[in-house]
Amino acid sequence: MIHTVGLILNKKNAEAVRYAGQAISFLKEKNVEAYDVQNSQNDTEPDLILSFGGDGTLLNGARFAMKYDIPLLGVNLGTVGFLTEEEPKRLEIALQEIINGKYQIESRSLLEITNPKTDETFNALNDAVITRGGYARLIKVEAFVNQKEYGVFTADGIIVATPTGSTGYSLSAGGPIVEPGVNCMIITPVCAHSMQHCPCVVSGEAKIRLLLRPEREQTAELQVDGQNRGMLEAGDEIVVNGTEKKIRLIRLRGYDFFGLVRRKLVEWGS
Repeated sequence: MIHTVGLILNKKNAEAVRYAGQAISFLKEKNVEAYDVQNSQNDTEPDLILSFGGDGTLLNGARFAMKYDIPLLGVNLGTVGFLTEEEPKRLEIALQEIINGKYQIESRSLLEITNPKTDETFNALNDAVITRGGYARLIKVEAFVNQKEYGVFTADGIIVATPTGSTGYSLSAGGPIVEPGVNCMIITPVCAHSMQHCPCVVSGEAKIRLLLRPEREQTAELQVDGQNRGMLEAGDEIVVNGTEKKIRLIRLRGYDFFGLVRRKLVEWGS
């Protein structure tokens, strides 16, 4: 049973505000509480997260879905929409189907990112990125897979992505498209020097270590699913693993990944 729904939206987006208001009104009629989990003092734990926006908004919602270990549904108000399931015109139909329990759950793999220096750990649905950010020069990062050196990259940054994240930043940087059910991680350098740009697909059980090389003065930024998670200095490292934790996406219809890829590639090319 669904008793409480947590909403995620960008309040600067008029469409998101309008559709979130529509959802709140509809759910209230069905005796289901709904509230903005980012900007409310309500401490009731929601039964699911509903995001209004594009994939970036859904990634924000994913943080709360992971926090409460609850399913996530995205209403697509963005331009890409690889993760967002529903179109706004079907909002009330979708909500009624969810209330009636007429939905399926698709589990997606996550990354576990550890910063040994700060002892912080994060989970990511899409990717972990070490990027030069505001640093003026290319950064130099050494990558290890299962304690074996993979390579030293002089680049704008380096991405470790899940199959879900393969259609995001990693794809823009030249990485491969990977079907979501594959148990793997993708290492993709960003604007790397010479022939170092080749991406690499490794096992989902691998341990990846990214070291900001200490022999030169440099700084970098750690981003997890697009969120800044701290600055790195020369000699700092980040460890990325697969994890048994999953995120659960609500599916109301059959999910045709390759059909979606074809449509999006046509949209991007037009």
